[in-house]
Amino acid sequence: MSTLIDRREALRKTALLMGAAVSASTVAAFLQSCKATPELNYKPVFFTEDQATVVSEAAEIILPKTDTPGAKDVGVPNFIDSLINECYSAEDQKKFLEGLDEFDKNAIKVFGNRFIEGTPEERQDYLKKTHDDAVAAVNSDPKTPRPFILKLKELTMLGYFVSEPGATQVLQYVPVPGAYKGCIPLKEAGNGKTWATS
Repeated sequence: MSTLIDRREALRKTALLMGAAVSASTVAAFLQSCKATPELNYKPVFFTEDQATVVSEAAEIILPKTDTPGAKDVGVPNFIDSLINECYSAEDQKKFLEGLDEFDKNAIKVFGNRFIEGTPEERQDYLKKTHDDAVAAVNSDPKTPRPFILKLKELTMLGYFVSEPGATQVLQYVPVPGAYKGCIPLKEAGNGKTWATS
């Protein structure tokens, strides 16, 4: 909130210094950048908009945009939404939503806000700690039911690597592979990347 007030004040002073009024559309665009909660870039079918935003932001932390597209860029949240809606049993859907709700509520205990209302750093730290704790729990007792965050990570990875950018920009992809060479050094196989197809 203090950032929003500071920006408004800065905008007002800048307009006064320039001796001209700043257009309403410029002010709106400027203040839009101050929004605390992230925007959703697809229309969810299974999730509510709030749930879809949590999934979108978590997926983007798992696979962020770098020199290759991030999870949101390739439509991973939409993929997860559709997959759960069309392929999960009613019981598995219920378990996923319960895990999602618990993930969001635990964020309030950790940094005082819902997951999507935290700063990018808070969201990243919270997700990493939740993930690390889940991995430790599974490693200490393999019979432990798979925690929500690991299910979300698996779905995120699946959605990413079945997308065209994930398969062609991150993995090696040859639409029509040539002759089979079973025993060659990885360097000769093409940049040391894992193959999208075999």
